[in-house]
Amino acid sequence: MKVFSGRRWRDHYWSLAAVFGGIVLFSACATEPTTAYRDNLNHLIALQQYPAALKDVQDHKNSEYGAKSVVLYHLDEGTILNNSDQYKESDQKFADAEHTMQDLYTKSILQAGGMLLLNDTTMDYAGEPFERVLLHVFRAMNWIFMGHPHGAAVEANKAEFFLQQLHDHFKGKLGYKDDAFVRYLDAMLYADIGDLNDARISLEAAKRAYRWYASYYNTPEPEFKFPKDSRKDGELVFIHYNGVSPIKISKTIQVAWNQAVLAVQESNDTSHDSQRAKNALVAGFVGNAITVAYPQYVQPAYRIASSEVFVDSKPAGQTLLMEDVSAIAFKNLKNRMDMIMTRAIARAAIKYILARTASQAVSKQFGQGWGLLTQVGSNILAAATEVADTRNWTTLPSQIRMARIKVPPGVHQIRVDFKDQAGFVVESHVFPDVRIKKSTRSYLAFRTAL
Repeated sequence: MKVFSGRRWRDHYWSLAAVFGGIVLFSACATEPTTAYRDNLNHLIALQQYPAALKDVQDHKNSEYGAKSVVLYHLDEGTILNNSDQYKESDQKFADAEHTMQDLYTKSILQAGGMLLLNDTTMDYAGEPFERVLLHVFRAMNWIFMGHPHGAAVEANKAEFFLQQLHDHFKGKLGYKDDAFVRYLDAMLYADIGDLNDARISLEAAKRAYRWYASYYNTPEPEFKFPKDSRKDGELVFIHYNGVSPIKISKTIQVAWNQAVLAVQESNDTSHDSQRAKNALVAGFVGNAITVAYPQYVQPAYRIASSEVFVDSKPAGQTLLMEDVSAIAFKNLKNRMDMIMTRAIARAAIKYILARTASQAVSKQFGQGWGLLTQVGSNILAAATEVADTRNWTTLPSQIRMARIKVPPGVHQIRVDFKDQAGFVVESHVFPDVRIKKSTRSYLAFRTAL
């Protein structure tokens, strides 16, 4: 290794400092909720400790969400407030999320260069298409429970407009190309305000979408059976948000790149910090390794599998699966994986080429020893900044279930039993004074995550 001093040493010192200082800079450039944080948040929701869950989100606004995950922050706030029946406050948070999403769909195009050279988390999170549509479901239900059915119909219209945009832009090539549950719910919401034509159109769209759902998500079209003579009755609609949505983790493959062979080593570590450290060590010792990161969903376990509604202690109906959110999430990611991997490999290749170029330049000017040190440092930097984008709307349920029941007008006690796969009751919830009006639809909703 060459020995040198004076200005030449200072110049090289600062060059190396910039390389290694970049590790800290780029590792800290993106903030997103960790697996441990999301697990704890879902645990609080399962226990229905909503004030504690909301405080947990707000206390971690900067440390777990950060500036690039503002949408997720508002979505989690909105969901928890909705679950705890604070509908006005919930709708404001969802409105904040929606406005940011709209801005980011355009802005994200301008950020693509940064995403290519670092990792996907350099992009502001704009939400998955199905998350954007389900946001309108929660906003619609907020308006229903605040006593404003026309506000709910506005959300139904916005959901349908967004679905049409997806269809026009992707021409059906996107895996998530329609939402049967949203179409079905929209039909009811339009009918609630007397807009029977739009209700008919949405119901027909729901039936078409459920035929596709049956083969694609294994979710058949629901069939609700009503008594023949029920014209004097009202209708109770119970919506059951069940379970917890899948969580994304970051997986990596280490690729030793030479002229003859690509050696691949899987890493199963799901902790971001330990994974980055392991990536950096492997890359540092191997020298010619590149790190490719990609996201993968894992489904947290939950016990409740079904729910049954009782009216005045009498069995009235079972909920049916309307939306398998987990299945949609898994399929959506699977359909995009080729694009994600192509982008990740291209990003890793660029980092590798830049590192080799820098190493050769340093070797030529300062000697092979310093060139090798630069190569190792560049590999460490490249690996440390290669983490998949694992952001998703964590507080979504895994399933949305529904029961539609004809009920005589009057004030009733509604009890719902939530059962496991074997049919045993895991928990129950009582709605004590539910008023049903003739020829009117009344809604109830409840969240379980056990």
